[in-house]
Amino acid sequence: MAEKDLLALFVETLKDIYYAEKQIYKALPKMAKAAESTALRKAFEKHHDETEGQIERLEQIFELLHKPARGKKCDAIEGILDEGKEIMEEYEGTPPLDAGLVSAAQAVEHYEIARYGTLKTWASQLSMAEAVRLIDETLDEEKKTDEALTKLAVSAVNAEAA
Repeated sequence: MAEKDLLALFVETLKDIYYAEKQIYKALPKMAKAAESTALRKAFEKHHDETEGQIERLEQIFELLHKPARGKKCDAIEGILDEGKEIMEEYEGTPPLDAGLVSAAQAVEHYEIARYGTLKTWASQLSMAEAVRLIDETLDEEKKTDEALTKLAVSAVNAEAA
């Protein structure tokens, strides 16, 4: 049995977020297509491009660890994305659709922010400066995406839903 230390936990969590990012990458075009608002559609498309870079950064961290870049099924992200699918199906063609899409996207962002924050702290504890830098870059993007979604919701989407 492999040793259960902080590095092992770091690697397992890295696999979790790698899987999550791959699933998010697949879901974002569907969310963009479903969005009624042009601004929301563009936000999803922008984040789709960012997610590609985030996956590449995770692969760089796996390389630093001399481990294959492999995901591990993440039930949490599966559940969050399933909720997003339900919103797209149940609210298709209705005014609250975009508000629901923002809500679903922010649930994803908050999950990612929590995961990346933890990974950054652990990488720092493990003296992995390059991993800290890579994770911090992604964490910054996730926070900016969350802020952009909030601004979009407050400035337009929620009022249109009401």
